[in-house]
Amino acid sequence: MIVFRSSSVTDRFRPRRLLGVLAAATILALTGCAGTAAPAASIDSEAGSTGEWVVARDLEPGMGSTEGDGVFPRSVTHFAGVTEIPAAPTRIAVVSTGQLDALLTLGRVPTAATRAENSGLVPAYLREAFPQDAAALDAMTDIGQRTEPDLEAIAQAAPDLILVNATRGAELYDALSAIAPTVVTKGNGANWKSDFLLIADALGDEGAARGVLDSLQGDSAAFAAGREAEATTVSFLQSTGDRTRIMGVPSFAGGLAQDLGLGRPSSQQFDETSQEISAEQIDLADADHVFYAGTGEGVAFIESAPLWTTLGAVTDGRAVPVDYDPWFMNAGPTAARLVQDEIISEVDAG
Repeated sequence: MIVFRSSSVTDRFRPRRLLGVLAAATILALTGCAGTAAPAASIDSEAGSTGEWVVARDLEPGMGSTEGDGVFPRSVTHFAGVTEIPAAPTRIAVVSTGQLDALLTLGRVPTAATRAENSGLVPAYLREAFPQDAAALDAMTDIGQRTEPDLEAIAQAAPDLILVNATRGAELYDALSAIAPTVVTKGNGANWKSDFLLIADALGDEGAARGVLDSLQGDSAAFAAGREAEATTVSFLQSTGDRTRIMGVPSFAGGLAQDLGLGRPSSQQFDETSQEISAEQIDLADADHVFYAGTGEGVAFIESAPLWTTLGAVTDGRAVPVDYDPWFMNAGPTAARLVQDEIISEVDAG
């Protein structure tokens, strides 16, 4: 069942502060050629960077469709080729991380979805954000784990559009395309904005997605205005108990911090999404504010690490436990709003 809301998407993402600075959105000319595979393009000129670290902020050149919103059929250039979408999709299957978040933000409930390992189909933060969709979310078909989607279950769900990211898209694209038109996004939390726009383009609703991003960027620009750039540092730390990681600039939370004009400790200024650390290296997570989360025994592992209580953020009461799913698992626009608001609230509180 697909639910379309009467209220606009941008109403739910309206800036929560008087905007002193408005973000300017530059719409790229799309140059997809039907029938040929699209090369992986470099991040476009709207990307933000710190040194060598880059977080995508717009569609990459050549991605998407040349058709306007609401126009079908449309040919969508993506990271595995070009897909013809004959009519506005009404039965969508989502395979990869963040895609359920993206669809719900755009007012669509997918017909089928995968789940994270040892997790349900719908993260708690999305149920809380979209209570009106509870029945439709409960009716979604379970099509297996994100790492091992069930092709037979996907086929039985009879989708008219399948979304998957490039992590599995290259090996599954032919099989998925035999079931329904398939669009492959880039994946990785650093690319969530460009992936959101590509998904919206496939739905013929790119304008709504740009409105969501403009609202988020407007709020972050207003927060950053009048502050000394990177004077306040923030740190992002996650653990499963077996594996503990600090997050780099090119990560989901890292990109949001970058938008807010916040700095990162030198230990987290590396050109990777994350780096693994041991309990004895927990001091690498220190900053003015530390946001941390875990699954399983992860939080207990962090808080029991020998050096944890020596961190300045901990002794100053500026180490904040957060929800693992939106902060470190599901990179999408609703997660971004939640994370951005929590960062702003904590930093404003001092």
